[in-house]
Amino acid sequence: MITIAVGSKNPVKLAAAQAILSRAFPAIDWVAVTVSSGVSEQPWGDDETRRGAENRARAAQHAGAADFGVGLEGGVKETPCGVMTCAWCAIVDARGRVGFGGGLNMLLPPAVADALRQGGELGPAMDALSRMRNTKHRQGAIGILTGGLSSRQAAYEQLVAMAAAPFVSTYYPRN
Repeated sequence: MITIAVGSKNPVKLAAAQAILSRAFPAIDWVAVTVSSGVSEQPWGDDETRRGAENRARAAQHAGAADFGVGLEGGVKETPCGVMTCAWCAIVDARGRVGFGGGLNMLLPPAVADALRQGGELGPAMDALSRMRNTKHRQGAIGILTGGLSSRQAAYEQLVAMAAAPFVSTYYPRN
């Protein structure tokens, strides 16, 4: 039995990690811990968002005394096309090895982009746009803006799978 600690109690992040990593490891003891990302409440850019995911993974692994820590962080970035989403997953093992998966770039509507540029956060901006509550713990911006073609969980699952590569593939060093 291995222990995997997820650095969030957000049900979407936990479900994404469970959906993917339960396929890679047959017996898992799951721990969800609230940890700090160490970055802004609304990370801007891939670098800050990736740092937040790694900080969460390391803190979760340590707090849960786990074999693996998983951190997922959603952010936004300014591009020539406008403000887009970005997200990262980091998985760290007890020896300090880390795997990363990132991406999820989707153009945000002008009203949301304007709210973000004025210092707002994506979750509340999407709540206001959709007139729903707490969307980041459910379908997220991805589910709302794709009309249900995808969801925050489905997108995060891909990031978890990419971040798991160094731990499930023989093509990476095992130092």
